Amino acid sequence: MLIPLLSLSLLGGALGLALALAGRFFKVEGNPLVEEVAAMMPNSQCGLCGLPGCGVAAEKMVNGEVELTCCVPGGKVLAQRIADKLGIPLSLEGFEEIVPQVARVNESICTGCSKCYKICATDAVFGASKRIHGVIAELCTGCGKCVDICPTEAIHLEEIAVTLRTWRWQKPLAQGVQA
Repeated sequence: MLIPLLSLSLLGGALGLALALAGRFFKVEGNPLVEEVAAMMPNSQCGLCGLPGCGVAAEKMVNGEVELTCCVPGGKVLAQRIADKLGIPLSLEGFEEIVPQVARVNESICTGCSKCYKICATDAVFGASKRIHGVIAELCTGCGKCVDICPTEAIHLEEIAVTLRTWRWQKPLAQGVQA
């Protein structure tokens, strides 16, 4: 009983040491500028930019593959901060701040196809196949993916009404950014 226990412990220790050494010697260094831009982003992973996450969006911004204004939740202020960080001139012409929205399901025309359920990244849509679906408003980011995929057009985006529960501060303007 002692020999198998000892041999497995030694094997586990040797493999753990090998993994630690491999992690140290084969470490791939990332771009520190990408990490700084990613830290500036809201990290809500909402997908409103059309990319899978804020880290990918930051990498593509630094590489010049997407516009600096692609982060919708960050708005003009974030775009200006990233432009200042990268030393790139920024044009905010045509960029509009969007108001927070949430998806709503029209239950009278929902067929329960469950396409919206499958595409929702935040699991805000609930329901089952061939059953009427609904949306948990607190989880919905308002990305609109469910609206685009709904074959019966039963889902639409509504502006979140300002109440005591949903009231938000207005985004501050950065220096040099015009409203």
